[in-house]
Amino acid sequence: MSSRARITSGYWAQKLQINASRAIFHQWEMLESTRCIDNFRIAAGVKDGFREGFFFADSDAYKWLDAASRILASNPDPRLNDLVENFISIIERAQDEDGYLYTYNQIHFGTSRWQSLQIEHEFYCIGHLIEAGISHLQATGKDRLFNIAKKAANLLVERFMEAPARYTDGHEEIEIALMRLSRLTGLSRYRDLAKRFLARRGSIPAYPLRFVWDTLWSAGKMRTVASLRKRYYQTHPELKRFHLPAHNKHQIPCDMALRLVGQTLSGKYCQQHQPLKDQDVPVGHAVRFTYLNTAAAMLAFDEADDSDLPRMIRLWQHMVNRRMSVSGGIGSLPLSEGFGRDFEMDPEVVYNETCAALGCMLWSHEMAKVTRSPEYDDLFEWQLYNAASVGIGQDGCSYFYNNPLTTKGGYQRESWYDIPCCPSNLSRIWASLADYAVSRRNDEITVHQYFGCEVDLDPAEKLKICIDSRFPKDGKIDISFDMENPNRYLLKMRKPMWAQEYSIRLNGKAISVAEVQSSLQGKTASGLDFTTSSWLILEKVFSQGDHLELDFDMPIRLLRQDNRIPGCGGQVAISRGPVLYCREAIDNPGFFNGQVLEQTSIAEDFTTLVADLPVVRGLTLSGEEITFTPYFFWGNRGGTAMSVFTRDQL
Repeated sequence: MSSRARITSGYWAQKLQINASRAIFHQWEMLESTRCIDNFRIAAGVKDGFREGFFFADSDAYKWLDAASRILASNPDPRLNDLVENFISIIERAQDEDGYLYTYNQIHFGTSRWQSLQIEHEFYCIGHLIEAGISHLQATGKDRLFNIAKKAANLLVERFMEAPARYTDGHEEIEIALMRLSRLTGLSRYRDLAKRFLARRGSIPAYPLRFVWDTLWSAGKMRTVASLRKRYYQTHPELKRFHLPAHNKHQIPCDMALRLVGQTLSGKYCQQHQPLKDQDVPVGHAVRFTYLNTAAAMLAFDEADDSDLPRMIRLWQHMVNRRMSVSGGIGSLPLSEGFGRDFEMDPEVVYNETCAALGCMLWSHEMAKVTRSPEYDDLFEWQLYNAASVGIGQDGCSYFYNNPLTTKGGYQRESWYDIPCCPSNLSRIWASLADYAVSRRNDEITVHQYFGCEVDLDPAEKLKICIDSRFPKDGKIDISFDMENPNRYLLKMRKPMWAQEYSIRLNGKAISVAEVQSSLQGKTASGLDFTTSSWLILEKVFSQGDHLELDFDMPIRLLRQDNRIPGCGGQVAISRGPVLYCREAIDNPGFFNGQVLEQTSIAEDFTTLVADLPVVRGLTLSGEEITFTPYFFWGNRGGTAMSVFTRDQL
């Protein structure tokens, strides 16, 4: 999120308006109704009551604060600003004098700290506090929340710079926060601590015993809290007993519990199974995995150190080629919310948590910066429109937590969950999308994403890039230069993997440009082909008013699934441009009749728009019509059967 980059028009301008006017206020209401905010009031001594929610619930409030701050950068809403400022005042009073802030321990266990880091996520919560503080400073210029966050970060630096390896959090995130803090302040101590946390991963002595110890310690604390809760409500009979919202629905195969035990004891669940430098196969909890590797990529970029790049490239390719669903969803196993074996992506079982897609987008963005290769931006785009966007309803106030690719029914969007990590995570990434559009490195300008936006690349030089985009409805993009003095730049524009043909006009005249192909190798099991990603390169002296018109074709594609994927092997998914499509039973009376698609019959239908995109229609071999709508849209009309996959005549 930056004051120099703004979404100004098109598809995402509408989405961000909903984010700013509806979603962020709905999320606050839910955090209030589930007493998450009250936990801070109790810790601050401004309200009596009993702390509710999971031990890591503070992080949900911090992510909301992060999202609200990013929204304020471009939408200075007085009502939202008042909520933010009042909440900051509560947090300020809740923080201990030395910087510690974790309401679970502060309210229930006094001075007990850092006792079960593999389970309770103190660092994870502080990490999200730090990110919120950074976002608020950048959005408003006010430093009150930033000072709270920096105080907490300084406590970690003082306490853990020389600590043994067991003082690493079970849920990675603090590493990203410390890297962001180092980038903002220019202080190396925060980067050094992040670097040490990364280096300590996978080196905890007798890790299975440590994990069991942390689990038993945490379980004992939870029993104490349960006893305290029972006593509290017995002595306050006038109060209604509190209950969290329901857990998200998902299928759990019979062997999942045993596999989760194996993953946790081996260390794979938390990426503690081996040193980071040796981890080149994606394993464990998918959100943790992406946050860990996002921080590693940030470190590589900031220290100009390519030594870890080969490992990260292998890791990313293995994930994309063998352990990623066609939607871009990762983390196929329920319970562990993590990676399964190669090709283990049964469409009815896959977990594909929304937060995992968002974490992978962050990782891909950092990989794009450090490698300067286009395939990472392509995955960012694909996950943005599919694996991430499916997590939020069109009203901005209903959500999916996990995202199957086929269901016979029973799934529906919910206004909230008992673990509401995804809603505010979506809102904070949405609010900063403009930052992912264009970058500059010396005299090289790179267009990563085609959002309708304005980006001030250099206020001193008065250099601004303006993009008018009709994505994802069609492939027409206008790029114009607003600058005071002519200058020579090398302009790199991403040609998406899905675009077979394109044309470019400069100031109204057709031109040809150099094309540099991705160096990626290997075929994905999901039918996506990131090897076709490329840069379109134009080097010239640009002047005020120079105007480029790009037109990428958006063919309907059949993405055939590898035969080794259970439940959908050999079947096809339908996509158009960056958007994956699906069948919902509400549109297809013959949904349960084993529909077989006649390939040559499929075509887009602009007379019927869903979420401002054309539907895709086709015929079965028997002549029955099939209607496909965007995957991200499913579930917005109530619970219904759905599938991304269709059989065809091959």
